[in-house]
Amino acid sequence: MKEEPEPASRVLRIPAVTRVEGEAALRLLVRDGTVAEAHLAIYEPPRFFEAFLRGRAHTEPPDLTSRICGICPVAYQMSACRAIEDACGVTVGGQLAALRRLLYCGEWIESQTLHIHMLHAPDFLGRADVIGLARTHREHVERGLRLKQAGNAVVELLGGRAIHPVNVRLGGFHRTPTRVQLRPLAERLRTALDDAWDTLRWVAGFEFPDAECDADLFALAESGTYAIESGVPTVLPYDGRLEPRGFPLRDFCDHVSESQVRHSSALHSRLDGRRHLTGSLARWAISGHLLSPLALEAAREAGLGTPPAWSGTSGNAAGAVCRNPFRSILVRAVEVLYAVEEALRIIDVYERPAHPFVEVPPCAGTGHGATEAPRGLLYHRYVLDGSGRITDARLVPPTAQNQGAIEEDLRRTVQVCLDRGESTDEELTRLCERAVRNHDPCISCSAHFLELDIRRTRAAQ
Repeated sequence: MKEEPEPASRVLRIPAVTRVEGEAALRLLVRDGTVAEAHLAIYEPPRFFEAFLRGRAHTEPPDLTSRICGICPVAYQMSACRAIEDACGVTVGGQLAALRRLLYCGEWIESQTLHIHMLHAPDFLGRADVIGLARTHREHVERGLRLKQAGNAVVELLGGRAIHPVNVRLGGFHRTPTRVQLRPLAERLRTALDDAWDTLRWVAGFEFPDAECDADLFALAESGTYAIESGVPTVLPYDGRLEPRGFPLRDFCDHVSESQVRHSSALHSRLDGRRHLTGSLARWAISGHLLSPLALEAAREAGLGTPPAWSGTSGNAAGAVCRNPFRSILVRAVEVLYAVEEALRIIDVYERPAHPFVEVPPCAGTGHGATEAPRGLLYHRYVLDGSGRITDARLVPPTAQNQGAIEEDLRRTVQVCLDRGESTDEELTRLCERAVRNHDPCISCSAHFLELDIRRTRAAQ
């Protein structure tokens, strides 16, 4: 059915957003020169993972939830492991924890590289897709493929295969590698470090439109290190206060609320009632000062400046908080370089643990786990009964949290164009898709089970 616009109004519809993971459409309503509505309409069917996790054994979520996403399965496995282990009162440390971080570095490398080279870079270079990009910038695409293969190699060695790893289990791994087995991986990563530097210098030369995301920034923070596989949920407000504040992970659901919207099969999230953004920009603002000296040098060379150096209770405004979504590609490139360097550091000091896992016996309890997926903070909560059966599960993926911020970015970006007189459908369509791809949404992850309200009435006799 053809949609009839209201008088003095205009409807812009993009039925399928390209170069993102999953299925989504855009709809914008412009009334009297003002963007009245901006909707990211996720029409991918709900996945039902939270529903069919109920009744499963406590050992199953790492394998089951990894199937939610083929791009970031490690994030789901690590968050699931941390939540179940939390419920059972088990802490994994030492070399097993280091191997988990190494595995996660592999996922960061391959996922962020995929976004930078295959999905995002064509926007900055006037190409329709990576095929067109390869015709004019072949060496950059080839470098991206090498980097992604390096990340895949890390995940494959530790996880058993590059997609949906099978070697991860509660308490650690089914098997752990020897130092000899890691040696070829280190050689490959040393080459990848040069490729990561070249990638950062390449994207630093892109032209970035002026833009600002006015959402609160939300990421994990961990003392002494750049948070990847663990940390405390931390908020950097947009309202002028420069002090990030954290809260216990067990209180996550008290702060992050989810609700359904009519135009999307994914839930929308609010953080203490406010719009928020998670992902690379949030990590840079909250924990960027904890990056390695090499990564910080790379960030300064790329034009990102120096991130704020938070002192725990008060902020240091001398640092730079980047809120331009178009420049998120720079932060992702810095994170790739950091992940390669961090992987090399872990391999260099690795000693094979005596046992590949610690036992996680079943018990009754509620467990919480969160990690930093490439696209942002991923939260899991599980409730177990005395036999370890799951009685309730809740998963809050980053893209579901980011939808409000993405829609506000769309509204603001289009409004700026309208005010400048750049208002053809072709111009706006191109810009809207760019605005969405800035956030690298993983749409399949965001599609949740929808609540069903059934009302039965007795028929008249």
